[in-house]
Amino acid sequence: MRVNPSNQHQRGRPIRLSDGRRRHFLFTGAQPALPIYVESIGYNPEQESVDREEGYPCFHWLETVSGEGIIEVAGQSLTLPPHTGILLYPNIKHSYRKGGDEWSTSYITFDGSQAAPMVTSLGFRHSEWFKWEQEASELSGHLHRMLGAIETADDRSGLDASSGLYRFLLLLKKYGQVGSGSSLFQHMERLNPLLAWLDSNYSDPAVGLPEMADQLNVSPRYLNMLFRKAFGMTAYTYLIQLRLSKAKELISGLERKPIMQIAQEVGYRDASHFISVFRKAEGMTPEQFRKLH
Repeated sequence: MRVNPSNQHQRGRPIRLSDGRRRHFLFTGAQPALPIYVESIGYNPEQESVDREEGYPCFHWLETVSGEGIIEVAGQSLTLPPHTGILLYPNIKHSYRKGGDEWSTSYITFDGSQAAPMVTSLGFRHSEWFKWEQEASELSGHLHRMLGAIETADDRSGLDASSGLYRFLLLLKKYGQVGSGSSLFQHMERLNPLLAWLDSNYSDPAVGLPEMADQLNVSPRYLNMLFRKAFGMTAYTYLIQLRLSKAKELISGLERKPIMQIAQEVGYRDASHFISVFRKAEGMTPEQFRKLH
């Protein structure tokens, strides 16, 4: 893996270091072999406006170092003062801008075959706004420490950055508080019982849009409206992505299960249909994905 320092990379924004310089590190190379890896990390002392119609392709954490920002996501307008941040799921439409005279931010973007499973296992089932107490310096200073370590070490394998990312997510679980409860993401909170049910029933090939709607006692049309607001996609598209995420876990696992068996375990009666869906979503067959992992 190679770490590329940059001051002008458009996909990420460089925690204020002692000299206040903008930092951005983009990780390139063999990181997809890691189950969860850092794509980029940085600090921006003068955060500019960003508008992403298609969202960002990886998980994206953004936090305020000083000043205040405003982010638009999932039909909500949220403020980001110091000691707050937001975890954005991949491909979720959003935009953000400064809310006053200044706004400095730090961020980390990450991905990997185990990224989604880990994030959901921590209880973060959708994009979410967090706050933490000022005394929680372990969380507030973690990205700062990661940046310092990256600047002084040669992390060619990406293992140190991946370890730091893993630690960050655990600190977020330990210290982060979901702000203002259900008032922020009411439609997301309403979906939580269904999301938990899907985690246990995605392997059933009989599960489709009608069965999902029945779990919340709503119409399929209304369910799709909730999913579009929460995730920017239909309910069935979410189910497909969940099944593919679980499939990637199994494909890259140590057991080396046959693709036909994996297809059945993630809710597909027909292996050829599964392979077709997988290729369309990932740009490669399950076997090709396995060779990379």
